[in-house]
Amino acid sequence: MQVYQEITPLNESDIFIIIDSFNNGFDYPIHNHPEFELNLVLGNSGTRIVGDSTEFYSENDLVFIGPYLFHKWDNDKSKIQDGVTSRVITIQFRMGLFNSQFFQKSQFGKIKRLLQDSTRGIRFHGKTFEKVTEIMIGLTEDNGFLNIINFLQLLNLLSNSKETTFLASAGFTPEGIPSKGYRIQIAYNYILKNYNKDIKTKDLASLLNMSNSAFSHFFKKYSNKSFMQFLIDVRLGHACKLLLDTDQNIRQICYGSGFNNVANFNRLFKKYRSCTPFEFRQRSLKKDTFDWTSQITPGQFLPSGTSLKGAFQHTELSTAKVMHF
Repeated sequence: MQVYQEITPLNESDIFIIIDSFNNGFDYPIHNHPEFELNLVLGNSGTRIVGDSTEFYSENDLVFIGPYLFHKWDNDKSKIQDGVTSRVITIQFRMGLFNSQFFQKSQFGKIKRLLQDSTRGIRFHGKTFEKVTEIMIGLTEDNGFLNIINFLQLLNLLSNSKETTFLASAGFTPEGIPSKGYRIQIAYNYILKNYNKDIKTKDLASLLNMSNSAFSHFFKKYSNKSFMQFLIDVRLGHACKLLLDTDQNIRQICYGSGFNNVANFNRLFKKYRSCTPFEFRQRSLKKDTFDWTSQITPGQFLPSGTSLKGAFQHTELSTAKVMHF
């Protein structure tokens, strides 16, 4: 699958930028970029792709995406044609923003955890969605330094929210698996290192000096999934990545992801992805098409692997308000 790299409007002097767009839809291909992105969609519906997750969203959507996680929103163009007002507000900021000594203080611990978890893409809903929407709309007005404070309050709100859903699966972006303690992190790391081997509950239990039953209870408590379900998720996530990024055949991907036979692989893939591995790959190829003749900023996206040296320098979008803070 072709994934394009976006050249964002961020300048070296920016803390963050906010892009406010009305009734423009989503005129871009599947892409990624090295910046963090918080995307708020109001008044539209369609399909959202984040890593190996493809979901339908309705009316409103709020997703936080980490660096280099590819994504794309499609929209219902008929709503725009019918005069229904839609709005997309996007915040982008650089990976290194929170690397200074000031942000190493314990008060920023949850925000740094949020940034790490965003490598899987996080959807927010409920009261969190309502509060974040209010703050983001407020940020579209130039309130000077107050916007910097509100930006930090926004990240703090997101970092404390329990109204969240991870989008990309654990095996697709393994660095984004949440850590809730030293022992559970040992278990996670062991699974990520050995998911393509025949690992069992007793292996993890022995590693943590627990009985099998004690480990099963411990793992379920911290991950909200059984060990076997978590292992299947990791294996399927890795399989999805291979289906999207390589030309390996289904049999190679099956065994390379830790499944012991193709029939079982197909059955589990169909159960948890609602399609077969072959159908998943074919759908991704169809989503890969993009009409460049209709794009507003034709140099904004580059094919993966293209050198950025001497490439297009992003200009302000004529169809959206871009504010730099």
